[in-house]
Amino acid sequence: MALDNQVKNTDALPANRKHYYGGSWHASLDGSEMPVSSPATGEALGVASVASATDVERAVDAAEKAFAGWRDTPAQARAARIREASAALRKNAEELAWIDAVDGGNPFAAMLYDVEISASYMEYFAGLVTELKGVTIPISSTVLNYTLREPLGVVARIGAFNHPLLFVAGKAGAPLAAGNTLIMKPADQTPLSALRVAELWDGIFPPGVFNVVTGGRDAGVALVENPKVAKIGFIGSIAAGRAVMQAAGKSLKALTLELGGKNALIGCADAGIDEVADGVVRGMNFRYVTGQSCNSTSRVFLHEDIHDKALAEIVARVAALKMGLPSDRDAEVGCLSSKAQFEKTLSYISMGLEDGARLALGGRRSADPRLAGGFFVEPTVFADVKDSMRIAREEIFGPVVSVLRWSDEEDLIRRVNALEYGLTCSIWTHDLDRAHRLAARVQAGYIWVNGASTHYVGVPFGGYKQSGMGREESIEELLACTQIKNVNVTLRGHA
Repeated sequence: MALDNQVKNTDALPANRKHYYGGSWHASLDGSEMPVSSPATGEALGVASVASATDVERAVDAAEKAFAGWRDTPAQARAARIREASAALRKNAEELAWIDAVDGGNPFAAMLYDVEISASYMEYFAGLVTELKGVTIPISSTVLNYTLREPLGVVARIGAFNHPLLFVAGKAGAPLAAGNTLIMKPADQTPLSALRVAELWDGIFPPGVFNVVTGGRDAGVALVENPKVAKIGFIGSIAAGRAVMQAAGKSLKALTLELGGKNALIGCADAGIDEVADGVVRGMNFRYVTGQSCNSTSRVFLHEDIHDKALAEIVARVAALKMGLPSDRDAEVGCLSSKAQFEKTLSYISMGLEDGARLALGGRRSADPRLAGGFFVEPTVFADVKDSMRIAREEIFGPVVSVLRWSDEEDLIRRVNALEYGLTCSIWTHDLDRAHRLAARVQAGYIWVNGASTHYVGVPFGGYKQSGMGREESIEELLACTQIKNVNVTLRGHA
């Protein structure tokens, strides 16, 4: 690894570009491949295989074949394998972060954090294997009634492009700890870190326990529709989540859905100007995934008493962010992950202007000649935004934040809760009563008070309303990878 400002590690790219299942690598049966390139430079990064329904069927069969052996592996032995896999992530952290930076466009420093948090999640779930407990239920002196928690079988997870490694490695711990076998399908835009993880974990898990198939929508549909898959974990848009739920209903699969967000940040009259401004920058995830996050607080409600000063500080802080190539060690803002995201973001900026919002900062493709080859959009701040505007109602999934004004708390709650989304909310106030009151009334599953963006290992994350179902990153995720069996034993009386 080079020690200069520009991270260089071309040897880190995965050597294997086929599907990994049953403990070995398999080309697509029809030979299909898709090109992979860097969204920051346009540089070709090779190819990845494209799975057909038949390829997926073979991967599912391999996972199903391995299930009984993994299910019956002692819990602490499963935990030891998971800890070994976590150690492999930490050992290769810089190369994995570099892969996600060049493949997905996110800053290297942010992707290094994704490796760390992924390893931490795996270690957390490895430590919870003995919590997969049943209970005894008192019935009578002649009946022993107890429950068992058993794994579901084959679990498939379909990841998104904004956190490629996190949505593979970080989401592997719970299903594997519970005794399920696992198939991962990374986003077709960002398949490389998943393949590298498969290389690093080859030999750690028994063949068929951890599997990776790459490809596009057809591969995802095949996983969802396969009757041998017991559970689907999906991360994506609300529209895609509805489609997954409908397809999974044909075989009544268990589901965990982490979907979209149009999340609010509430700045109250008593909040500090500087802390609110810092919270807006952090909450929008400008520095993390270039605003491409379902939990970004992209609707900022500032009380009229602090609105003007806070807006000025927000603009100043966003303007100071350093855009750069994702592989720059000190780059704070990277690029969008694809041409489609780039064009979508620019189109919403145009909509904001058309609808009458005031462009306070940004709003253009980066003019830096070093960034001309990539999908770089300047971090953008809109002011004078109305609730009816499209930029205030629809998820952009890019570095665009909308600032709105409020004065009445009852009206604020109505406005915050008016959308179909309900994932996160950030509340800024020094009034303890107000903090608890707002947190109780906001319709969102994950609330920060005087904070934003941060996730904590062991704390349940998930959404209300159309932002998804299920909770992850906590013991609830582990338990959702199991099913309960009740056993009734009638005891013989004494002769």
